[in-house]
Amino acid sequence: MAEKRTLDVSPRPAGILPDRAQPHNLKVEQAVLAAMLRNPRGCIDTVIEHLGISGDAFYSAANRAIYLAALELHKSGTAPDLLTIAQKLQAAGKLEAAGGELYLAEIHSTIATTANIESWCVILRNLAMLRRMIDACSGALIKCFDNDAEPLALVEEIETEIFKIRTEGTTETIRDLRVLVREEFETLIKIRNKEIEVGIPTKYTGLDDFTGGLKRGEMFVLAARPSIGKTSLGLNIIANIAINGEKRYPVAFFSLEMTQNQIARRLLCSESEIPESAFWNGTFNDNDLSKLTAAAAKISGAQLFIDDTGGLTISELRAKARRLKNEHDIQLIVIDYLQLMHADARVDSRQQEVAEISGGIKKLAKDLNVPVLVLAQLNREIDKNASPNARPKLAHLRESGAIEQDADVVSFLHRNRDDAKNIADGACTDAELIVEKNRNGKTGTVKLHFYPSRMLFQQAPPVSREFNPEANK
Repeated sequence: MAEKRTLDVSPRPAGILPDRAQPHNLKVEQAVLAAMLRNPRGCIDTVIEHLGISGDAFYSAANRAIYLAALELHKSGTAPDLLTIAQKLQAAGKLEAAGGELYLAEIHSTIATTANIESWCVILRNLAMLRRMIDACSGALIKCFDNDAEPLALVEEIETEIFKIRTEGTTETIRDLRVLVREEFETLIKIRNKEIEVGIPTKYTGLDDFTGGLKRGEMFVLAARPSIGKTSLGLNIIANIAINGEKRYPVAFFSLEMTQNQIARRLLCSESEIPESAFWNGTFNDNDLSKLTAAAAKISGAQLFIDDTGGLTISELRAKARRLKNEHDIQLIVIDYLQLMHADARVDSRQQEVAEISGGIKKLAKDLNVPVLVLAQLNREIDKNASPNARPKLAHLRESGAIEQDADVVSFLHRNRDDAKNIADGACTDAELIVEKNRNGKTGTVKLHFYPSRMLFQQAPPVSREFNPEANK
């Protein structure tokens, strides 16, 4: 009989507590390995699904070596058992370090049934999460002592690592269709009975008829040429969602073009129906003051969080959005506008950089399970058309076709900008919101009226029977 070896259970480094063992449970590790050896067909795939293939879920180096050997055998089509595992470890020169044949036999006899394999895997996964937290926090503490460290970059790095630990393993990736159908059936009935919303309504009824509102996990692109009014329409949608609705939603607005004060001023003027020019051309009066005061009181009750960081990177966006989601449970993210953002690292071309940004925004929507409204700019090809009323197309999205690919909805704001020149205060011009791509619905055009003095878009009649013109004010 093989000589019994001393099992390697030496403590892993624990950062600021180097002499203290990190969280672990050797008996559960042995139970998982025993289940894999006793019932490889029924257990190994389950263990891989819960613990992955790295072996990091095992604290003991010996148990980790046995686990990885079992996975190699399984991958090659060989069912791991005492003899094949021992042979595999012997061939790799790791049998002695893994405790020898006697330890393998000891593992094999530790359980009477494999019925609790999933519960054991959850225990190991949670303990591994605690160890990763210790490593991440210890590493962060060490980096904080570096005088040359960039604080903001370090905070982003730490937040990214913590968020990764927090979300890893929490999403069930494979589910039975029968369960999904039952859940979606119940959801559709609740939507039909108006118990829940399909998405967050923009209060532009024609748009909501096409898209069902801004849906969770979806990327909604609103594109236009410069000076057409995409920021104004974006702010109108924000106001409808965060300020004017019967139900107010917390919104995060990342403005790479306007400052926080400019946005606040724009919202005040739009909500009070007072042209911004009235404050410097002498037309502001006492009646306007009461309307401005009422608008300020109304806006002050909104949960609208504005970040005007210029040149925002996708990592910075992700970190800020995660923090707002955790602290304020934001329900919508708005970005103005995509082409002013930057990728995290240097890339070969601007098209590649925009593609990385677009993909990062789509992933953010899915990870936080909130809709992301992204404003984007069109290229100059549309201006080369001889017709002043030439309609934008998907090919006009500036710098990258990846935006079209990643987005769930792509819409274009279109109007003749010359129509707004020398227009009287309170008058409006015609505009269109063209839904050119809709992954989960129909496409079409929504007729709008644009009031330049108030930077306000309203849906033009005729509209559906549910439309209330006052709702967009």
